[in-house]
Amino acid sequence: MLLVEDLHAGYGTSEVLTGLSLEVRAGTVVALIGANGAGKTTTMRAVSGALRPSRGRVVLDGRDVQGLDASRIARLGLAHAPEGRKVFGPLTVEDNLLLGAYARLPRFFGFRRRAKSDLDRIYELFPRLRERARQTAGTLSGGEQQMLAIGRALMANPKVMLLDEPSMGLAPVIVQEVFRTIRQLKEAGITLLLVEQFARSALEVADYAYVMERGRIAVHGTPAELHRDERVLSAYLG
Repeated sequence: MLLVEDLHAGYGTSEVLTGLSLEVRAGTVVALIGANGAGKTTTMRAVSGALRPSRGRVVLDGRDVQGLDASRIARLGLAHAPEGRKVFGPLTVEDNLLLGAYARLPRFFGFRRRAKSDLDRIYELFPRLRERARQTAGTLSGGEQQMLAIGRALMANPKVMLLDEPSMGLAPVIVQEVFRTIRQLKEAGITLLLVEQFARSALEVADYAYVMERGRIAVHGTPAELHRDERVLSAYLG
């Protein structure tokens, strides 16, 4: 569903990704782990079009998308829930969710009516968002904003979802709730590329995992295989 080959990208004259390759098969959860500064968030931004790669391929459902604008890649079926959540604070919770469906629903007549079943699905997954539907997003707690960011991405009915550091800045009890949600997404068959600082938690939900070092993949395998790898054990699971 998502294929990345020999990807190079960076900022100005600084190259962060130096030949990264990975694959996300349909209906699987793939974890991308590594130390701070390894290039995980840059990978997500380059895949989603927020950052234009200087070299390499990004293939979404059989179509090359590297070099396309982020809005075009989103319309082709890739949703990105970014690091730091990035909700629209002055807008209500429901308006934030509706923005996630903007690219695929009629822009004028019938938009809210067509979006209702999708909203109900998100509210079933996150009952707390239903309770706060008319509340401005900027007044939500960090955990609620993370739920909103995930819900907004799901409103696009994506072929592939990128979820970047969903536990960042959250209390441990809320982190557990976020990972329960990720398990629900997995059970629903959502294709997901997950960047996560808590490697152990990421491997518990992943079908396959990649370990990044200095802008490229250093180790990859199933969670069981990575749990037996001494390099991974000492650096991330010790």
